[in-house]
Amino acid sequence: MIRVNDEIAIAEWELTETFVRASGPGGQNVNKVSTAVELRFEAERSPHLPGPVKARLRRLAGWRWTSEGALIVTASEHRTQGRNREAALEKLVALIAEAAVRPKPRVKTRPTLASKRRRLEGKARRGAVKTLRGAPEAE
Repeated sequence: MIRVNDEIAIAEWELTETFVRASGPGGQNVNKVSTAVELRFEAERSPHLPGPVKARLRRLAGWRWTSEGALIVTASEHRTQGRNREAALEKLVALIAEAAVRPKPRVKTRPTLASKRRRLEGKARRGAVKTLRGAPEAE
C-alpha cells in the first residue's frame, strides 16, 4: 500500500508501469535504454479513492486523464529507471494529495456603500474628461 495521507492509501495492483525511451539529450544512451517511466493509475475504478477526490483529481489531471478513467503520469528527468520510477510515484502521490484537500467555500460579500460611491464618482469624472475631448459645439 502506498500512503498518500491519513485517509487515502493506494494498492500496488492499481498501478501499471511501462518503460519507454526518453526524449531529449543523453547521447548514445538515450537511443538504447528505456529509462522514462509511464505510470498508469486506474483512478476511476479505484476503491480507495472517495468520489469527491476522484472528481477533483479528474479536474486537476487535465490532459493526463484518459477516456477510460486512468491517470497517466510520466517521468523522464533522471538517467536511470529507478529514479524515474520514484519521481513518477512522487508526482502521482502529490497530485492525489492535492485533490484530497477540500477547497474552501467562497463566501459572497457585498461592496460597501462608500466603494459604490467612489466607483460612480470615478465613472462620472472619466465621462466628463471624454466629453471635453469632443469637437466644440457650433453656435
